[in-house]
Amino acid sequence: MIEVVSADRCVRCDVCVKVCPTDVFDRGPDGVPVIARQSDCQTCFMCEAHCPTDALYVAPFSGPAPAGSPHTDEGALADAFGDYRRIVGWGRGRTPGSRADRNHIFTERLRSSP
Repeated sequence: MIEVVSADRCVRCDVCVKVCPTDVFDRGPDGVPVIARQSDCQTCFMCEAHCPTDALYVAPFSGPAPAGSPHTDEGALADAFGDYRRIVGWGRGRTPGSRADRNHIFTERLRSSP
């Protein structure tokens, strides 16, 4: 579920607003999207995946993170911004997901065993 929009990282491009299938965001007075309808979030990661500046953090939960959770603390999440994009291999300068995927080794071992 969407938990954090980093105003410091956000460039106010509204890509997250456009790609969200459930219209979770509203435009804030300063242009930074605000999480207006968190309960509508489907945890699809579309906003995080499409954000060009890794300004969003979607926690891997179907409900809101509890108060005081590290999943809502922007400082604690500093290295987590853009994690989803890195994992799937999106973005310039990142290892493509298929190159990082080691499942083929397991599949080859299964095929070669009697």
